[in-house]
Amino acid sequence: MTTGTGQRFFISYAGADRLWAEWVGWHLERDGHLVELDVWDWRTGDDFVRRMDEGLEKADAVVALFSKSYFEDGRWTQEERSAVVARRDRIIPLAVEPLSNHDVDPMLASKVRKKLHGLDETAAIAALRDAVGGGGRPTAAPAFPGAGVAVEAVVPEGPQPRLPGTTDRPDVWNVRRGNRDFSGREAEIVQLRDGLLSGRHSAVYALHGMGGIGKTQLALEYAHRFASQYDLVWWIDAEQADQIPVHYTELADKVEVAVAEASAEHNARLLLQHLRTRPRWLIIFDNAEEPDQIEPWLPEGPGHVLITSRNPNWRSLAQPAALDVFTRADSLLYLQTRGTGITEEQADTLAQELGDLPLALAQAVGVIENGIDVDRYRRLLTDSTSRILQEGEVPDYSAPLAAAVGIAAERVGATNADSLAVLRLAAFLGPERIPTEWLENARRHLSTIPIDPDDVMWTRDALEPLRRYGLARIDGGAVQVHRLTQAVIRDHVDPAQTRAIHDDAVAVLAAASPGDPQSPANWPTWASLTAHLTAPHIDVTDRAELRPMLLDAVHFLIRSGRPRSAADLAAELRTAWTSQSGPDDSDVLTCMQYLGHATSDLGDLRGAWPIVEEAFSRRRRTLGDDHPDTLQSANDLGVSLSAFGEVTRALHTYEDTLARRRHVLGDDHPDTLQSADNLAVALRDLGQYARAREVCEDAVARRRRVLGDDHPDALRSANHLAEIMADLGETAEARRRNEQTLARCRDVLGDDHPVALEVASSYANDLLALGEYEEACRRHEDIRDRRLRVLGADHRSTLISAHELARSLFALDRYEEAHRLQNETLTRYRLVLGSDHISTLRSAHGLAVILHARRAYHEAAKLLEDTRARQLRTLGENHPDTRNTTDSLASIYTAMGLKSKAHKLQAKKKKPKRMFGRKRR
Repeated sequence: MTTGTGQRFFISYAGADRLWAEWVGWHLERDGHLVELDVWDWRTGDDFVRRMDEGLEKADAVVALFSKSYFEDGRWTQEERSAVVARRDRIIPLAVEPLSNHDVDPMLASKVRKKLHGLDETAAIAALRDAVGGGGRPTAAPAFPGAGVAVEAVVPEGPQPRLPGTTDRPDVWNVRRGNRDFSGREAEIVQLRDGLLSGRHSAVYALHGMGGIGKTQLALEYAHRFASQYDLVWWIDAEQADQIPVHYTELADKVEVAVAEASAEHNARLLLQHLRTRPRWLIIFDNAEEPDQIEPWLPEGPGHVLITSRNPNWRSLAQPAALDVFTRADSLLYLQTRGTGITEEQADTLAQELGDLPLALAQAVGVIENGIDVDRYRRLLTDSTSRILQEGEVPDYSAPLAAAVGIAAERVGATNADSLAVLRLAAFLGPERIPTEWLENARRHLSTIPIDPDDVMWTRDALEPLRRYGLARIDGGAVQVHRLTQAVIRDHVDPAQTRAIHDDAVAVLAAASPGDPQSPANWPTWASLTAHLTAPHIDVTDRAELRPMLLDAVHFLIRSGRPRSAADLAAELRTAWTSQSGPDDSDVLTCMQYLGHATSDLGDLRGAWPIVEEAFSRRRRTLGDDHPDTLQSANDLGVSLSAFGEVTRALHTYEDTLARRRHVLGDDHPDTLQSADNLAVALRDLGQYARAREVCEDAVARRRRVLGDDHPDALRSANHLAEIMADLGETAEARRRNEQTLARCRDVLGDDHPVALEVASSYANDLLALGEYEEACRRHEDIRDRRLRVLGADHRSTLISAHELARSLFALDRYEEAHRLQNETLTRYRLVLGSDHISTLRSAHGLAVILHARRAYHEAAKLLEDTRARQLRTLGENHPDTRNTTDSLASIYTAMGLKSKAHKLQAKKKKPKRMFGRKRR
């Protein structure tokens, strides 16, 4: 069949209208056209925007399926709309449901649309052909195309899809009503539909997951959404597998193949024979438990089988698909569209505490709708978990969550005591993954689990029942229990057993060995372990065997860029351990060291100072000047001095600490190299670039040799060396080095790690100095936004980024934006760091340069006079910053006609400097 010259069409549609998209696509290709349809042509993992752009670029026209969902659910994205309007001069709108112009996006409301809804199939095909310009079959043979290349269409395999909307449901149907509260899960429905359509003869698909995850609800939604594509849909409660023949007999009677006098099993066999030759059927086995009980009754033929189960072991019979909890976006959508008046912030917090579990969310809505506010519900969830998880009307689920978990745990315990014991142990840890290696390492110290010490397979045998009953996820060598399952299990533990289970949980944590907390390669394991160490169900602060691990956990949090979590944990440990061991205990003082570091990283320099100073004082008194711990606190004191802008005092502290560390620890010890790198930074801040370079080059070489090229400390030192080279005028080489370092940072640390952002900022400054203003501005804006999101507006790093962004805007002649941003930045600097801080003075200089460019000479001169006076007092006349300010002030005096004052300023200088931030013209 052909309607003329083949065209290329891109089909754009909402997820709810997939059946229409398949129907339209099938008939267009049947008529000789080529179609780009995502569910046919795009693979899982493809980049949506890239595939969309490619499809639009190739297409002669876009077939847009207009419906209310098309304009409401976000499927017609801004990117797609812009791309279509910009690139295609032809959009073919097809209305698949009644619409008014108010329902349609104003950009597309004026388009004449062809109606497909409400027509029979013959009329709908004719309307489709007319819309795309076909007009039906040709009455004569098409002209020979000559040497041109004919377009060859590939008609999709399988039976022709039915016209959507022609019938609500098939004649043979026993599925209960749909869930009116169903929402989200669009990606899972697409995956399910694709999985069932992928079978060439019969397709068997198994949805598995823990109780309350929504397996039955997804199967129910699929049955209702795609009902029109089947002639027969039959739902079977498969929990009692011996009743399957009875369900089949009912179906056999419906399709008139049953024999009245025959047994249920005989009629079931007759039905299976009937399905082998009958097309368009869907059989759903809900809550199936064991594959071997279902296998004898799996139908074969040109139809689909959908299984829901807690048990994941279906690979031999079906295409298995694990169903996970809601995405956070789906949780928020569910909670906020139920008319409960829950704010977005409340919904996000509640979803977090419920672990995004659909059944738990449904129960919460049921309780909140009955008059309990969100905050009280959250308190009840903490104080009376099992009790509150019995509440909430959820008619579309078989049982409340607490009951479902209790039943599954009871079944496990009846035949597998060690499995239930492992579940109870896991319930007192965090909801994150627990590597089975930890259980293996602790096996000889576990008192609540009956383990044969010679059984090498005990973890597999103990965990498999938990997996089979949906009480835990077992994958990748780890077990994970949902937080609400944990809560229900904890509530059912005999209080007399609690202490023993706590001891076992501590033994499991103590047996973990994540490695060096400073190494990024170990951070994923440390993240998991730290989550378990900080779980609220065991007090780990009174467990002496966990102290070294807890200190390493705080260190990991600091080094991985999570200062808030580090500060909270360090403060908690310091308080608890001080009461146990006194304020001079070495572990307490290490907590103080880490607390000072984390507090400083949070931007609270004034709060960090007394902590750092007290740790140094106590260590010096109890350990002596040359103890490694004292020297670490001395180093931290130098960092604090530098952060406050007291660079000269910091320099002396670094020099003394470096000398002592070299004597005590040696030249190549990581602590010694830390002092060397800090010394180089202080020398640079004081304008002593040549010496700074010498010290930094040595530190870089040693850190790379001792720690490796990709260690965060080696990356930081490499960045510091590049910055010093840029100060010395070697900007192109600095750029090359920073580009390499930035690539390593992103691979090892990620884009948002503090070290990665420091290097990114330096690289952007190199681009600015080399005249690549647009790219520099783009990068500085991105860095500012990242720091603003992670650190807040008043953090020193955020202020540095804002200052650099203002410089970039100035270089682009965007004076008004630069003025506004630099003025705000200077105000924040003065409040956070004070008026004499080196960073504040640089911001003031930057603002004055902008004022100069905007011809606000008097205001600029006044600001620079104050800035220079402060620099002379704090930095000295020969500091590069002071020299730059003097140049800028002389330039303003000249512009004001005060040439004698300008000459007098310049005469005091031996070596003039280029005006700060000023691009050459």
